[in-house]
Amino acid sequence: MNEEEQVLIHCLYFTASRFARNITKLAEKTFDFGDLAPSYLYMIMIVNFHPEITQKELCHKLSIAPSTSTRFIEKLEKLKLVTKKMDGKQTFISLTEEGEKVYHQFRVSLKELFNSYSEVLGREFSKDLSKMLHESSNKLEKEQ
Repeated sequence: MNEEEQVLIHCLYFTASRFARNITKLAEKTFDFGDLAPSYLYMIMIVNFHPEITQKELCHKLSIAPSTSTRFIEKLEKLKLVTKKMDGKQTFISLTEEGEKVYHQFRVSLKELFNSYSEVLGREFSKDLSKMLHESSNKLEKEQ
């Protein structure tokens, strides 16, 4: 292995970015939800698990900035997939009936995605990798 390969292989930033690009391509092929990017689908999933979730809690669970969540929520509201309810300074987000349908379709697509990359990486390795990346992200976020 030459020096260039060693530097790239041992650089977590490069390796993680490369992996993210590859998994994103696979996800975009698997998820067929028109102009809804995968990030919106994960927001729908979190709202399904936590009806009437506050916008602040949603930001925390998805590790996104409030401005990003506002943009996402506005788009989902425009598509009639979520409703927004204001109570004082807090905004509560819930799924509409159509949003629930999208959620159920998304869960099927998530299984398809897992099966796709598990065929290449192996089921146990895929589960272990997801768990390690999750734990690593949590540790890095605590340090920021």
